[in-house]
Parts: sequence; structure tokens; C-alpha cells
Amino acid sequence: MPLPKPVTALAPPMPASLVERFAALVGARHAITDPDDQAPYLRDDRGLYFGRTPLVVRPGSTAEVAAVLALAHETGTPVVPQGGATGLVGGHVPHETGAEIVLSLTRMKTVRAVDPAGNTMTVDAGVTLQEAQDAAAAVNRLFPLNIGSKGSCTIGGNLSTNAGGTQAVAYGMARDLVLGVEVVLADGRIWNGLRTLKKDNTGYDLKHLFVGAEGTLGIITGAVLKLVPAPRSIEAAWVGVTSPEAALELLQRAQERAGPSVTGFELMPRNLFGFVLKHLAGARDPLAAPAPWYVLMELSTASAGGLRETLEEILAAGFEAGIVEDAALADTIDQRNAFWRLREGMSEVQKFEGGSIKHDVSVPVASVPAFIAEANAACEALIEGCRVVPFGHLGDGNIHYNLSQPVGADKEAFLARWDEAQALVHGIVGRYGGSISAEHGIGRMKRDLLPGVKDPVELDLMRSLKGLLDPKGILNPGKVL
Repeated sequence: MPLPKPVTALAPPMPASLVERFAALVGARHAITDPDDQAPYLRDDRGLYFGRTPLVVRPGSTAEVAAVLALAHETGTPVVPQGGATGLVGGHVPHETGAEIVLSLTRMKTVRAVDPAGNTMTVDAGVTLQEAQDAAAAVNRLFPLNIGSKGSCTIGGNLSTNAGGTQAVAYGMARDLVLGVEVVLADGRIWNGLRTLKKDNTGYDLKHLFVGAEGTLGIITGAVLKLVPAPRSIEAAWVGVTSPEAALELLQRAQERAGPSVTGFELMPRNLFGFVLKHLAGARDPLAAPAPWYVLMELSTASAGGLRETLEEILAAGFEAGIVEDAALADTIDQRNAFWRLREGMSEVQKFEGGSIKHDVSVPVASVPAFIAEANAACEALIEGCRVVPFGHLGDGNIHYNLSQPVGADKEAFLARWDEAQALVHGIVGRYGGSISAEHGIGRMKRDLLPGVKDPVELDLMRSLKGLLDPKGILNPGKVL
């Protein structure tokens, strides 16, 4: 299991005078030194990483972020930037040595501008995804990034990790939804790249250096986001299918019939849905009888009407082709939300079934069924009785390929095989030309795996960029590279 290595030595205590200098930059109220008050900033949701820090600073403006980084650069103090602390690979957690300060951006909450005519919105990095969506909805627009932690994750964190989510099939990743960024560099300089232009060919597109860099090259403090017209018609169906191959055929039929109106297409196995029915309060099966696999399909469009008939036609063709066993269509918003609650509960309920070995991988969409079949056979042979629960975003090839422990097995003994199972799954992913990190990032968890999957020239370029933009290595050290 990818737990932090034992700490052999703690860093020397930060001089009180330096703590005071950092605190003075953000104000004493926003400089946290008490260990109990620091606790939420020093761990991850999965309980894999627990860090230490002499200080958490919570700047309230880009100027304060710049001042903190200028002092950190001057004194060689490592800084761990942090948004909503919802990351799953340890990228936002300081190390156990206590050498790093944590810089939380959650006080930076301003929606700076919303331009419905230009379909853009400019926000601070600490604005949550839900707040950004609400601000867009207030002017009849949609910010189409959508992930389960939207109430607490922040735009800065979304961009720094290049978040994906359930609507990437139609709108792409976070990288595809940003026009410009404001970034504070390691030495405290501020780059104002908050451009609202869709066309700007005046040199290198620098924003993409910082999107997905997990705070290792600079700290994103603001962003210009792309908006689209709010959907006027939304239709959703919970569909029982015979296999992942059948789900893929249904996806192809849906996209051929509805094109970009296919804005959600999630794949789930029956055994995992059984976990949901068992552990998620109020959950019920929308279908009369169990199916081997399920799809949650959603169509949406800014045009009024017509989608219900389209969805019914897609499903009717699926029934005729023998790939759809049964389907339930949402007649109300509450029913649609109930479908999505079943899907979004799938990550949470796994913990009630014991240990879980998790993978966030992607393969070409057409290869998803073959990948699942090969990986299932290999994992079940590796760990007798393990329950394989692959689920996720079939529309973009991103599968959360998880293993739940055998019934009655020892949890710690099962989790001790994490690295072994991970190597097996990642090896299969590689043979299909996939990625070992689809949307969660690299952080600490997958840092040491990169040399095995990245082209050496690519890694050299990444290291060169790190050395250029952060010559003292103070930004989120030990993460990604």
C-alpha cells in the first residue's frame, strides 16, 4: 500500500522569527500554528498521508500569495499549495518532516467577473467548483466541469490537477475549460495571463504549463473559465446492459444519434451496484431485475425539447440489438438526481466492504472492454476471491479500476498487496497504450512510477521546466518529480 515511508529525522524547527515574518504577511488571524487547528490541512481523505508543518498561511489576495512566495524564495522555505484538500494522490499534503509551510488558497473566494456575452467567467482560485457553477447558472450559463467533490474542491485545485469528471465526454478536462490564468511564480513574481480571448497566437501558450502541474511550477491564483449556454433540456436513463462491449456499442449508437448532446456516459458493474444498494441510505434499484452491467446515460442541449424522443430511440435500438436488457428514464429532476446519487455513491461505499486497492487509469475508449476483461482475469488469479469493481467514465476511457478485498479476508494483508496489484494493472494499461493517471494526478502516490511510463526525453523536459521556473525547488517539493 502506498503509505509514506517512515520518517527517520524531523526537520529543525523553523525559527520563531521566520514564522512571525510569514504570519505578518497574511495577518495573525490567518497564520495557523496550533497543531489541532492545522489538522485539516495535514491529511488526505483516504487516510494515506499525514504531514507536519510549522505554519499554515491563508492569504486573502494574489498580492499576499506573492509576498509569501517572495519570502519563501529568499529563505529557501518549501511551500505546499493547497485548495480544497480533496486530492487523492497526496499532492496537497506536506511531508512528515515538518520542513514545509502550507499555503491554503481557500480565503480567495471572489468571482471577479462574469461575461455571458463572451461566455467567460473570471474567478479567484479559492472559489469552489459549486460556487463557480452557481455563478454561471445565475446568468443562464453552465460551467461544465463536474466532479463529486464540487462542494469543497476549488477551481485552483481543479486546474492544478487537470480535473476530469462525469462530463468530460462532451466538454473535456479542466485544461479544455480555461482561457487564461493568473500565476504567482516561485520568486513571488505575478504573471497576469487572465486573457478572455479564444484566439491568441502571440507566442507560447504558457497557461498549460501550470494547468496539471500540481503546484510544482507556480501557484494559480485566478482563472478565466469557459462557459456554455445552460441546458434547457436534460434527459437521463439508468440502463441495464449485458457487458462492457454492449455498453460501448450503446455509446457509439448514442453519439451517432445525438452527437455532442451525449454529456454523460458512466459504466458500472453489478457487484459494485450491490455495494451501493447495501450501504447507501435510501438507495434502490431503478430496474425490476438485476443486470450484469449498468450505464448512466445523460443527454442535454441548450435547445428546447426533442431529447426525450432521441433517448427513447437510442434505447429502442439497443433493445432491438440485444445490448440493452432494461432501462428506466428519469421523468423528473429528482429522479435524475437519484440516478446520479447512485453513481456518485460508488466511491464512498467501497470502504464498507473492507480494504480497497484503487487505480485511476485510462485506455482508448474502444479498448475499455478488452482491458477490463484482461485485468479482471489477471487480478482474480493474483488475489483469490478479490472482488473487482471497475467503474467510471466510459465516454472518455477513464476507468476507476478498484479491487475490494475478499469476503472475510484480513484487511491489512490484502492492502499489503497494493504494489503488486498496481504493477499488474498498470502493466496491462501500458499494453493498451493507456495512462496510469487519468484524472487524479501524480502527487506523491505515483511519482516514482513516472520513469517507468514516461519517455525519457519527456521527463528531461519536465525537469528542465521545473529547474527554470523553480530553481530553488521550493514549490511542492517531492511531488510529480
